[in-house]
Amino acid sequence: MAARRDIRFLTSPDGVQIAAASYGSGPPLIKAATWLTHIEQVAPGSIHEALIDEFSRTRTYVEYDTRGCGLSQRRVDEISFDAWVRDLETVADAYGREPFALLGFTCAAGVAVEYAARHPERVSHLILFGGFATSYHSTSHPDPAVRREGDLMLELAAVGWGNSSPAFRQVFVSRFLPNANQAQWNAFDKLQRETASPDVAVRYLQAMYSLNVKDAARRLRCPTLVLHPKDDQMVRFDQGRRLAALIPDARFVPLEGANHIPFPAEPAYTGFVREVRRLLGESAESPAKVPTPRLTARQAEVLRHIAGGQTDKQIAGALSLSPRTVEMHAAGALKALGCKTRAEAVHCASRHGLLDA
Repeated sequence: MAARRDIRFLTSPDGVQIAAASYGSGPPLIKAATWLTHIEQVAPGSIHEALIDEFSRTRTYVEYDTRGCGLSQRRVDEISFDAWVRDLETVADAYGREPFALLGFTCAAGVAVEYAARHPERVSHLILFGGFATSYHSTSHPDPAVRREGDLMLELAAVGWGNSSPAFRQVFVSRFLPNANQAQWNAFDKLQRETASPDVAVRYLQAMYSLNVKDAARRLRCPTLVLHPKDDQMVRFDQGRRLAALIPDARFVPLEGANHIPFPAEPAYTGFVREVRRLLGESAESPAKVPTPRLTARQAEVLRHIAGGQTDKQIAGALSLSPRTVEMHAAGALKALGCKTRAEAVHCASRHGLLDA
């Protein structure tokens, strides 16, 4: 992560302190906050780092921690959909009055939709990934089995979120990231523990399960891109398609993948970046066109394993190599890509499509 981080603490209308961070310069792109965020904890190789690196090259990329999570105020009286929209209004106002591109991942997609409907003059482009218009408790004709699933998730959060054993939290991890390896599961479990308390987790889920932005979606008039992984197990593919159908002239793009949030080396992430750049009228190689780097087949193979969170020893075992040979191929990949760290190399190779198997 080369871009310099500038952290600010803002105050929402009800007095809650919201922590925000900005990177880079240029036209603003604001990412609406989801619940498992911590702006100060940017893990190498994570999508958090990848988004910063990708969009701070050409824009002022702004993110913030939602109330009750991360660096934002932890003890709060209100956790509600309206409060989340007010927090986004606070952040948007703090970073100028010019129109900006708005990005909403998963549960924050609804917040982004509501904001764009209330403030059409502020949003130049809207990008929604893995989102939904209604949830477990807000659909007009609930399926009893689906309703029970939502109630079970609430019960699991209430009983097991603060437990020292990861067993309960792993239920969430397995649905968020079904294709992740154990190291990636452990990292996500750690993020859950450190970003939200058990009380906040339950209250957040209750508010999220009551979300309904169908009317707001129909009022949107800005250019809108809706993307959704085909095999998403947390928010089903048809929910993303229904959201896109509600928005006038929205473009819907199915992506290959099962992880609710893709890793930077996955085709879903590469497709996401390509389509967002297209929407924003930017080249994937902005600000300057550079030659596509080259990797040997073995270097690309080693980087794919590194992107999966494996150690040199684990990679050596998987590829029948020595750890020293793995280290040599990794060093060669860094040199070929002109990168200083392995995480940077994974992101660079992914942008160029060099990690596609």
